Amino acid sequence: MLGFSCLVAGSFSLGGLVANEVAPAALNAVRFLIAGAIVLTIVLVREPAPKAAFQQAAQAPWRHGINGTLIAIYMVLMFEGLKTATPVSTAAVFTLSPLITAGFSYLMLGQVLPKRVALAIALGGVGALWVIFRADLAALVQFEVGRGEAIFFVGCAAYALHIPLLRKWNRGESAVMISFANLVAGSVLLLTLGAPAILATDWGSLPAIVWITILYTAIFATAGSFTLLQIASMRLPGAKVMAYTYVIPSWVILWELALGHGAPAGVVFIGVGITIAALLMLLRQD
Repeated sequence: MLGFSCLVAGSFSLGGLVANEVAPAALNAVRFLIAGAIVLTIVLVREPAPKAAFQQAAQAPWRHGINGTLIAIYMVLMFEGLKTATPVSTAAVFTLSPLITAGFSYLMLGQVLPKRVALAIALGGVGALWVIFRADLAALVQFEVGRGEAIFFVGCAAYALHIPLLRKWNRGESAVMISFANLVAGSVLLLTLGAPAILATDWGSLPAIVWITILYTAIFATAGSFTLLQIASMRLPGAKVMAYTYVIPSWVILWELALGHGAPAGVVFIGVGITIAALLMLLRQD
């Protein structure tokens, strides 16, 4: 999940650079197709019996249709939100996901958070808010949710819902196989609903940063992070999985720094330390 958070953070910063360059549905359709091809290759290489794995995943395909739809909603709305919201404020909205996931996990799986995990989530939330608002309490008090943040919140709710569904509906498929099935479902949805935007896009004249973002999000933030998330979801409670999202704002600040968008004030790194403390609490087994 630490690796997952770093890869996902990059999609916020890069997405902010291209959100107004290409339609979100078109970008994500290409992203899903590339990611699907990568994960398919992994399935064919890693699965001991690929044919049997495909047959198993084909049982009750509606599972993948729903999860793939939820993931597609999240990704499209992230780019829609980034049209008007900054990468850091978008990451702020994403930190609501653990709380939403905890609610869905309780309703669907009966998972109740241990006190230590609940405390870690609360501590991580404090650290994330510190980072998001760059230690400016006045900015926190005056914060008003804009259109971009509101749009992305809907996407985050969809994303949080699919976490417990992964465990609830799993029938023994491997993490990679589930990733592939969800990508196929998401691709079908995006290609169908996004066809007008895809046809209207002049792909040959897009800036290089758009293709860099598509490749990064397809290879690392989709194929890579999906597989990491599937593995974690099979081994950790839903809320604990999503609790690692609290470190994403810290990663986003590092990404923004690497892209030349400026460094935060030194006091902000107190928040980074708080989120790390929360993660250490989550990593403890006693």
